[in-house]
Amino acid sequence: MTMDKATFTRKFCDRLLLVFGKKVDNATPLEVFQTVGLLIRDILKHKWKKTEDMYQQSKERQVYYFSMEFLLGRLLYSNLLNTEMYDVCKESIAEMGFNFEEILSQEHDPGLGNGGLGRLAACFLDSLASLELPGHGCGIRYKYGLFQQKMVDGYQVELPDYWLEEGYVWETKRLDKTVEVRFGGEVKTSVENGRLSFHHHNYERVLAIPYDIPIAGYQNNTVNTLRLWSAESTSNDFHFHSSDRNDYYHYLDYKQSVEQISEFLYPDDSYFEGKLLRLKQQYFLVSAGLQSILRHFKERNQQLSLIPDRICIQINDTHPSLVVPELMRLLLDEENLSWEEAWTITTKSVAYTNHTTMSEALEKWPVHMMKSLLPRIYMIIEEINERFCQQLWHDFPQLRDQISDMAIISFEQVHMAHLAIVGSSSVNGVAKLHTEILKKSVMKPFYTAFPKRFTNKTNGISHRRWLLSANPNLADLISNIIGKGWIKEPKELIGLLKYANDASVQEQIAKVKQENKTKLANFIQEHYHLTIDAHSMFDVHIKRLHGYKRQLLNTFHILHLYQVIRAHPHVDMAPRTFIFAAKAAPSYHFAKKVIKLINATANKINQDPIARDKLKVIFLENYNVSLAEKIIPAADVSEQISTASKEASGTGNMKLMMNGALTLGTLDGANVEIKEMVGPDNIFTFGLTADEVLAFQERGAYRSRDIYNGDQRIRTLLDQLVHPFLTNDDVEFKDIYYNLLYNNDEYFVLKDFDSYLEAHELVEQAYRNNQDWLKKSITNIAHSGKFSSDRTISDYASEIWNIHPISIQE
Repeated sequence: MTMDKATFTRKFCDRLLLVFGKKVDNATPLEVFQTVGLLIRDILKHKWKKTEDMYQQSKERQVYYFSMEFLLGRLLYSNLLNTEMYDVCKESIAEMGFNFEEILSQEHDPGLGNGGLGRLAACFLDSLASLELPGHGCGIRYKYGLFQQKMVDGYQVELPDYWLEEGYVWETKRLDKTVEVRFGGEVKTSVENGRLSFHHHNYERVLAIPYDIPIAGYQNNTVNTLRLWSAESTSNDFHFHSSDRNDYYHYLDYKQSVEQISEFLYPDDSYFEGKLLRLKQQYFLVSAGLQSILRHFKERNQQLSLIPDRICIQINDTHPSLVVPELMRLLLDEENLSWEEAWTITTKSVAYTNHTTMSEALEKWPVHMMKSLLPRIYMIIEEINERFCQQLWHDFPQLRDQISDMAIISFEQVHMAHLAIVGSSSVNGVAKLHTEILKKSVMKPFYTAFPKRFTNKTNGISHRRWLLSANPNLADLISNIIGKGWIKEPKELIGLLKYANDASVQEQIAKVKQENKTKLANFIQEHYHLTIDAHSMFDVHIKRLHGYKRQLLNTFHILHLYQVIRAHPHVDMAPRTFIFAAKAAPSYHFAKKVIKLINATANKINQDPIARDKLKVIFLENYNVSLAEKIIPAADVSEQISTASKEASGTGNMKLMMNGALTLGTLDGANVEIKEMVGPDNIFTFGLTADEVLAFQERGAYRSRDIYNGDQRIRTLLDQLVHPFLTNDDVEFKDIYYNLLYNNDEYFVLKDFDSYLEAHELVEQAYRNNQDWLKKSITNIAHSGKFSSDRTISDYASEIWNIHPISIQE
């Protein structure tokens, strides 16, 4: 259902007049964007309905992807490509006198995620639809998202990100699909017909209102659904005609407490109320989602025993682990199944993806909080834990000494990762190295008990978003060289490899890269009033701000280069522009200090007349998908320098290599597999290996002060942190100083410093050889098809989800 230009223009004018009461001559860019969005949504709705009907008739299994984050980015551009309306729309909009790029920029990034976890979920939805696979997303419709980041005197300041201020053209509210979620109260038991029954009383009622977003496949008829839940209050329990004013104010308090469930992504959980709200969010998501899925299932099927044949529920990290006890509750209390029947259905229907090796990131909830907020859920978790521990005792005598470490409830904590493992049929890591660390270290006893349950599914990215949409000039060039087959079959990018030494292809690749760098330089000039050399090396470090991602190590290297230039003003050095973008969690004090350090470093260097022609440093604020789409096509060097063993996979590394940047990284996460694909000559690696890091941690043999005492470069850098060098305040960065020396440098920043400098010297040498650099760049692009989310989703579909393509006919 596409339109020619004349039809599109006519429909556009009619819709603009109907919705905004305006003609083309006096429409604003925002009104034009919203009108175009409505027209494209009409096309999608037609396909959406057909997809839903086909799925309803089919007996094929469907997957539901539960995630606290879905970092979608802007959808108009990709929806135009997916519906084959891009050219028609662009030409029509231009002929009506509007700037097409300006119209696209009117769309606000949905505030539904933070980092790689949420972007991965979005890429997976794209691939599911593009591969014609029956798969849907289930998340929360955050009113304000994470936060809007502003820099004030170099400090991160958090402001509300009201991304819904102008509405959201892609969503459809489904009031008829509303469900109720319950919190608190008491659970009483009774025996009815010889069966123990559970009754929930005096609970807080929360309405979960679904908003559906169509997820279109690339140039096919499949339109899957991302369902986002919004928390709203109910007035049924309040008496508005009462003369008691306390009733009214009680209702206002209740209304506010309910609606804050879906107000912000990741509330500050450094205090009790924040932890409680976060747990509320997680249960709200899984309860609403599962009630909706079961209701939909029962409309098509009579036998609950068929649930595992029709439904797979994928838990994206530990956040939605309450899927396990909530599905049990629904089957036990609402459907009156026996424990054994319910447990069989649950474990056969649920699969779990782990995203971390760090124990502090594996969620745990205090027993008293879980018991108070979710009394029936806690009772079920207790029963699961008791049965699991008994199973370990009887079936795995070799693990008896480890039962307390494997228990779901231990030391007054509920361990969510353990719950997810025990209640799932599959547990997967997201890179080969990550999965091996899970099996050999972090989850070793579980792997010992259930070896067949563990598998690897290396992450992937949507090449349609991160190459076709984000870098259209490069995409067009690739299509001219090897044809357009790679858009639907990304493995065909390997066809570029035979052109890696082709001087003509290298020249064209270099031209596209330079155009992207100039575009980014102009953006920085316009928004930050900083002039950067568009012909300098663009060294990019863009990801969530965390200690293990080591933005601090990068900053120390920059400060070291600054010292070299100050000491040797005429040193022969390729000009470099270091580009950072990241958000730090509002309560993560150390990470926010690193942001201040980066900005102080940038301020010092950018104003230095000796250094600024060789070095520039810029921290771009409010990192999101749209900003990433500006940075990634322009990058020369991709900083992937996490402490080995700490990054589960990474996906920024894949996006950057797909756009021709060369990876500078540790042998961590998917960097290992990138190296395997491109070969050691086309990547720059350094630092401790994962095994070395784990060995240091196990033996406690690392002493950061020994490095400080033995390396003059490091001593100079650290001493500058507690002297008025970067700022006029000698205590500004004392927390970083003490973290490295007195807390023993948890993430081995000082240990890897020397190796990191050596790797950068190799980067410098390679960059000076333009022909060789372009060969490496083309080689990376050619191998990047391996890291498409289409490949990842195909693996999930065949090896975990057992789902198959369903072709939707026009």
